[in-house]
Amino acid sequence: MPPSGPDRVAWLIATLGLQPHPEGGHYRRIHASSAQVRPGDGRGARPALTGIYYLLAAGECSRWHRVASDEAWHHLEGAPLALFEADAAFAQVARRLLGPFADDAEPVRVVPHGRWQAARSTGAYTLVACSVGPGFDFADFELLCDRADEAARVRALGGEAAALV
Repeated sequence: MPPSGPDRVAWLIATLGLQPHPEGGHYRRIHASSAQVRPGDGRGARPALTGIYYLLAAGECSRWHRVASDEAWHHLEGAPLALFEADAAFAQVARRLLGPFADDAEPVRVVPHGRWQAARSTGAYTLVACSVGPGFDFADFELLCDRADEAARVRALGGEAAALV
């Protein structure tokens, strides 16, 4: 029987074969479509769709990053996920809960391509699946912390946005 409580995170990491992700947390690619598409923005061919398992334990976060494709987040288990989204200038930062249907939570949320995004678990852990189309490629991935001036500006905002740089 799978464990619950504090042992659940270690069990999920081992059972799902998760590895550390550059933005934080742990992941494993579970799908890359054999169909290829060529995005209209000049990027090379990409799988039509990719999917991963992604786990954040308490105290971990998905640091601010952006992807050149749309990304759908799907809550699988654990505590609700606080999913943050921001425009390029961080003039508008939204926080939404991803989890079982409730007045303040929804199980799926799409972050449009090019938007900054970050996340953290609201409890002991959160397991999600992320689907990206056109498919994810690390060439299309950017961490805010690699952009020193912009990262400093977000840190100066304080609060949750700054804590996720």
